[in-house]
Amino acid sequence: MKIALFCHSLRSDWNHGNAHFLRGVVTELVRRGHEVRVFEPRDGWSFVNQAREDPHVLVRLHAAYPELQSEPYDPAGLDLGAVLEDVDLVLVHEWNDHALVAHLGRHRARHGGFRLLFHDTHHRSVSEPESIGRYDLSHYDGVLAFGAALRERYLRAGWAERVWVWHEAADPRVFRPLPHEEATRRELVWIGNWGDDERTAELREFLFEPAATLKLRSRVHGVRYPDAARAELARLGIEYAGWIANFDVPAAFAAHRVTVHVPRRPYLDQLPGIPTIRPFEALACGIPLVMVLWEDSEGLFRPGIDYLQAQNGIAMRRHLRDVLGDPALAASLAHHGRETILARHTCAHRVDELLAIAEELGCRNTHLPPPTQAAVHHRIKT
Repeated sequence: MKIALFCHSLRSDWNHGNAHFLRGVVTELVRRGHEVRVFEPRDGWSFVNQAREDPHVLVRLHAAYPELQSEPYDPAGLDLGAVLEDVDLVLVHEWNDHALVAHLGRHRARHGGFRLLFHDTHHRSVSEPESIGRYDLSHYDGVLAFGAALRERYLRAGWAERVWVWHEAADPRVFRPLPHEEATRRELVWIGNWGDDERTAELREFLFEPAATLKLRSRVHGVRYPDAARAELARLGIEYAGWIANFDVPAAFAAHRVTVHVPRRPYLDQLPGIPTIRPFEALACGIPLVMVLWEDSEGLFRPGIDYLQAQNGIAMRRHLRDVLGDPALAASLAHHGRETILARHTCAHRVDELLAIAEELGCRNTHLPPPTQAAVHHRIKT
């Protein structure tokens, strides 16, 4: 197939957690022989901020994802007639501008010839419903929603008539256990952005206080931490290490013995069953994971086998103490968590699902055999 993806950024993962999944899906499609063109705004906020953090990061990104190609565009000069000529399937990620989403729909209505899907991987359907409601999806074939609860939200609100559940997943080519020096490993690492006070109390209860009380050698990676949060981390003896490139996360996990996942409040209260990308990343990398208690309503994982669950801060401290003090428990969690990812939750699994949806919509050439040799490598354009 010929596939076009419109996303906020493939080049940058600064405050853009969806980059991992999008990169993995595009890589998998290319390796199977499909032609994928990815379009992103030339000066998107994520890319601009990432460039300030590390002007040379694209060189390392190409080494991690040599198959990827992204085509930055200026919105005013985007020629959809040329871009979408002979395209079979178009995917439009939800962080695109409302005007572009509508423009793509109108182009589809006038010219046809391709299938058009909207891809939602965020909680804005419940936290900012007016924003999602402003997307004009009237000429789209449907929506890819990263959880059943989100699918139901779209259907109840009348934003779309056809919605498929399409969870995120891990790219095990990049997210895998890496060698480490046991003697130099720290205890706890947490990777996540601050996020507009959506989980401030939860971070204190489930991360800051347990790490400080247990006197763990702890490190926090992420962006948009206010001065007060940084000062609190320093006071508690927790190292704040700032932004980390997403493809460097496996090395960060390898340098630590345990990690935790603290979901944002909308996923706990209104969109149960959606773990977001962080647990997929941790489990794929074989690091023991302790999660704040959440409702795995879709049975994605095996609680107590793939990871431990903490209902409150006291339970979190107990679980962290157990994992760090019991090598057999830590090894079991690491093994079983990765086992579940490889069996059910890789980007290859999601590409299988995507191609089945495309076939259902009448797309041609959905199931090509894998190429016999490595796909042609394309350097990401700057």
